[in-house]
This record gives sequence, C-alpha cells and structure tokens, in this order.
Amino acid sequence: MTSPTFEARLARAKFRSWHRGTREADYMIGGYFDRYHADWAEEDLVWFERLLDYDDVDIMAWALKTQPVPAEMQGERIAIMQKLDYVDIPR
Repeated sequence: MTSPTFEARLARAKFRSWHRGTREADYMIGGYFDRYHADWAEEDLVWFERLLDYDDVDIMAWALKTQPVPAEMQGERIAIMQKLDYVDIPR
C-alpha cells in the first residue's frame, strides 16, 4: 500500500479543518488552512496534521492565548495562528 500524496493529505486536512464540530472551530481552523496552506512544505503539513489531532477547545485556547501551547506545537506556525487575521465570519 502506498502512502497518500501531498495533495491527498492537503485535501484531507482541508476537510478535517472545516468539519470540526462547531462553527467557531471551523472558522478558526478552516480559515487558517485556507489562508496559509498554499505555501506549505512537508513539515508545515505534518505540523497541521498533528494540530488536527488535538481537541478544538485546546486549539482555540492556544490561538486565543488563554492556555499555554504544548512544546511540540510551539513556533512560528502557532504564532501565525494567534494573529487571528485569517478568520472570516460570514454575516
């Protein structure tokens, strides 16, 4: 069995980021994916796939800076997420 391609993994990550279970999480995590995925390399996608394994409440707390970010998720990518400039809430 072959491993999924980078493009297939991106498609799966997009689906997972937009189907989190709450509208707020969808906008935050899905919006982050939509804004930044086009420039991702392998290591960026691996980080995002790991992020998607966490609970929404934790991811949102890290983005809102209300809980400390675990060491394995710290760095430039989470700092970008914490800017929250990618959240587009439709009216």
